[in-house]
Amino acid sequence: MLKVSIGPSSSHTHGPWQAARRFVARLIDADVQIGRITVDLYGSLALTGRGHGTDVALMLGLSGADPQTVALDEVREAPARCRETRRLALPNGLEINFDPEIDIVYHGSEVLAAHPNGMVFSAYSGGESEAISRVDAYSVGGGFVVFDGDDDAADSDIRLPYPITCAADLLRHCEREGLRLAEVIRRNERSIRTDEEIDSAALAIWEVMKAAISRGCNATGELPGGLGVTRRAGRIVAQVITSDSPQSADEWMHGFRSQTLSFQRILKLVGGFAIAVNEENAAFGRIVTAPTNGSAGVIPAALAYLLYLSERKDTVGESDIVDFLLVAGAIGGVFKHGATISAALGGCQAEIGVSSAMAAAALAEATGGSPAQALMAAEIAMEHHLGLTCDPIGGLVQVPCIERNSMGAIKAITAALLATDADASRAKVTLDDVVRTMWTTAVDMHSRYKETSLGGLAVNVSVGVTEC
Repeated sequence: MLKVSIGPSSSHTHGPWQAARRFVARLIDADVQIGRITVDLYGSLALTGRGHGTDVALMLGLSGADPQTVALDEVREAPARCRETRRLALPNGLEINFDPEIDIVYHGSEVLAAHPNGMVFSAYSGGESEAISRVDAYSVGGGFVVFDGDDDAADSDIRLPYPITCAADLLRHCEREGLRLAEVIRRNERSIRTDEEIDSAALAIWEVMKAAISRGCNATGELPGGLGVTRRAGRIVAQVITSDSPQSADEWMHGFRSQTLSFQRILKLVGGFAIAVNEENAAFGRIVTAPTNGSAGVIPAALAYLLYLSERKDTVGESDIVDFLLVAGAIGGVFKHGATISAALGGCQAEIGVSSAMAAAALAEATGGSPAQALMAAEIAMEHHLGLTCDPIGGLVQVPCIERNSMGAIKAITAALLATDADASRAKVTLDDVVRTMWTTAVDMHSRYKETSLGGLAVNVSVGVTEC
């Protein structure tokens, strides 16, 4: 649920990137003679792919680059070289002719049957002969990719001590065993990895999140894409704290702990942190899908609030960071299983709404809430995102997406405060009720509001962007 990624979109960038990597790896493993590769994009990928950097992702994926480790300069330079030379180096060292203007085909509003984010990879031995390999792939949200014919048997071999398909399962396990949410989730994680691996992976995720906040708050200039959006996170945060000398992300973030800040200044910092991450995301920076790239700023901002701005700031440590991310990930899984985390299926409620719910539950538990109160916090956060549309102007993950991360983070904090002050046993709406409602709302929502840029702000605001 939380994976290191390159912006700007988990569905439109990270998913196609990983699909391309898998496709070319299969070709290399099969030791076939590759002369040409084409990619056909359908549905939302075709309608907003250019603005979301899908072409960039495909070129990098076919080259074998890993979004977790690729140099950020290479994210721009490698696709530029490919466009200029019309040549692409595959992971095995072979160079093939590849012209993104010809070999990446956008099929408008035509949609594949299985999912709105569909793509078809085809490989040829040379010329225009019949394809030697053809794969239908789907980017189903949060950077997850499904290939036609995938065998899920390997996943079914894992037996978790506490199976979770809905929030009621999670609450039942906690109440029966007398455990916190994070403890139940950790015991499930132990079926896959050791405690040391769990902690190391979670803390590494936080390091990427923290670095994205720091980079975003110290960057200036205009975001790419032609919309003319100017970075403003640094200006927002500078109203609260200034630093004349370069600092590491740790030094910079810990500087907030020593201050007593007003409510208004805390709001500015939380909003600034969320905006910083998503400005980095919009600039093809390295962030963490949480659960998507478009909503990547909510959880880092909420966790930074816990660590550096909340009443608990003097007592939290690494174990709290790990627990926070474990809980957030599990709540995201509940939504993925019971509804969707794909804006192409569910609108922005599936991205900002889910991320806010994830952050709210994690914050509630971290500040002393019971499992029932933590789930209530997630329910409150999502309840007030139901029906949120995805209508990015110009197909770019900028307007209104960047500001929405700020709103999602603040709503998460509010939801956690409301839930931890409430009697959760008297709640009128459960988290599972909201998950079901979110899905029925997604089904009822018109496709023009599902990451197609065919409705809402995308058509009512004239910006003259030509990418889409």
